[in-house]
Amino acid sequence: AQPWCQTPSHPRVLAGPQIVLSVYGPDFFGHDVVRGYGAVHVPFVPGRHKRTIAMFVPESTSLLQQFTSWFTGRRPEFTDPRVVAQGEGREVTRVRSQGFVTICFNVM
Repeated sequence: AQPWCQTPSHPRVLAGPQIVLSVYGPDFFGHDVVRGYGAVHVPFVPGRHKRTIAMFVPESTSLLQQFTSWFTGRRPEFTDPRVVAQGEGREVTRVRSQGFVTICFNVM
């Protein structure tokens, strides 16, 4: 970790603006597929803030859907970024953890 970008000791604020990430990359066949989704609240306090975002990807619910998505190269993805930001309805969506992204904010 860089010394100029430390995690603050105050608790996170769970309201206000968010940054929603949609990370894409090529798969084995060269198709552009989703690598992960994540969201983080933007801090309000002036200074430098470091946030680590847990990324996740939606998964197919059946073996037939998994095979079809592998065969066609089309994996499940969200069409509305509000699903990632709000989290409502995500409890019925099957997702898999897909790593982390670290962001540093410089708030004035």
